[in-house]
Amino acid sequence: MAKKKPRITLTDVLISGYAAEGKSIAKIDGKVIFITGAVPGDVADVLITKSKKDWAEGRAVEIKTPSANRVEPFCIHFGTCGGCKWQMLPYDQQLQYKQQETEDNLRKISKTSIPPLLPIVGCDSTVFYRNKLEFTFSNKRFLTSEEMNKTEIQIQQNALGYHVAGLFDKVLDISECWLMDGINNKLRNSIRDYALKNELEFYDIRNHTGWLRNIIIRNCSTGELMVNICLNYEDEPGRISLLDFILKSVPEITTLLYTINPKFNDSIYDLEPQVYFGKGFVTEVLEGLKFIISPKSFFQTNTRQAEKLYSITRDFAELKGNETLYDLYCGTGSIGIYLSRYVSKVIGVEVIDDAIKDAKKNAELNNITHTHFFAGDVIKICTNNFFEIHGRPDVIITDPPRAGMHEKLINKLLEIEAPKIVYVSCNPATQARDIGLLSEKYYVEKVQPVDMFPHTHHIESVALLKLRNSQIQIN
Repeated sequence: MAKKKPRITLTDVLISGYAAEGKSIAKIDGKVIFITGAVPGDVADVLITKSKKDWAEGRAVEIKTPSANRVEPFCIHFGTCGGCKWQMLPYDQQLQYKQQETEDNLRKISKTSIPPLLPIVGCDSTVFYRNKLEFTFSNKRFLTSEEMNKTEIQIQQNALGYHVAGLFDKVLDISECWLMDGINNKLRNSIRDYALKNELEFYDIRNHTGWLRNIIIRNCSTGELMVNICLNYEDEPGRISLLDFILKSVPEITTLLYTINPKFNDSIYDLEPQVYFGKGFVTEVLEGLKFIISPKSFFQTNTRQAEKLYSITRDFAELKGNETLYDLYCGTGSIGIYLSRYVSKVIGVEVIDDAIKDAKKNAELNNITHTHFFAGDVIKICTNNFFEIHGRPDVIITDPPRAGMHEKLINKLLEIEAPKIVYVSCNPATQARDIGLLSEKYYVEKVQPVDMFPHTHHIESVALLKLRNSQIQIN
């Protein structure tokens, strides 16, 4: 067996710049090192975790001289929890780096002409901005260096919190979280106390044993609060006692559900959450429009910033009121319904049938009759016969997942030749790739980065693409 090479720690490394995905850069003897846990201007000791000929990766193990740009992180779990890695950076600098990353991706990856980007749109609130959180029960608690020396913590291995990056079976026990208002702390901590007091079994992901698995929270601006407790198997007496305790401890809950999940993964999309209390869903509002959010619905997790994102999408679409708008990856119909007031018809397409059912409910809830939603693959649905019935698109909105659009869909868009495409992306790198493929017939008129998730490296980007010589084709 080959011996592992000992890891090297570089001392007094000057962090000189910002890379992608929350990493910073240092250069030593012409070699680029991508570093986590540091910011430009820091001088740090860096543990090298991967080394190649021209580049390496590492993490800062000690900050020798802090950058003048550093600020004090506000969360006690910072540095261990991987959720808000940029708390040590002032928010205005976070926005600068996100702007830079979006532009770098678009220019380098798309290999097509990109106009100067519009300034990134930041969040008015950088804490308590999420409307959805999920916490995991585990009987394998991740111990911080401080906890290693505390016998009482080593004995108690149960945890309720977030998975630790790179360790699929370890969970960091979370006592406070700044992503949602204090209701998440009240709920999570009271349930943990109850479970420990009553010696309930926390889930063991390796052995697929234990009872308590997950808590999923939806907290809406309307004041409605939905909680879904996921359990490994049914234990009716224990379940009723637990759910009754939750309702008594957190009376703010408007809908309480439970989901029995005997699978080896945490996904609930092929399972049926059961309503224990309340109407089984919550309602969110965007610019006066109501949206039903069921336990398995996708909805933008930053409600107030979603309003900004959708208004930018509306402005980019340059709507005059007589257009047929196609909303691809429409989910529960939020973008299409939001834009429905400015067009003559909306056609929404989404592969998830439950999402389409919610989209239809949302249209009905808002008394909108000129939206039409279809479940299935865009490539199969958007045929010539479909266009004859519903009309060809004047504008296409596409909002794909992080992986971007499938190449077959891109080829379909090139075939459809809609005059305008507004591409809403949660991953500028895959957006840039797709824009490069669409550049065969489309050019980019403008791009607007949007920050939906402060203190993280995630970025949204909205791009307006126009068909080359579209004026000739329209006339």
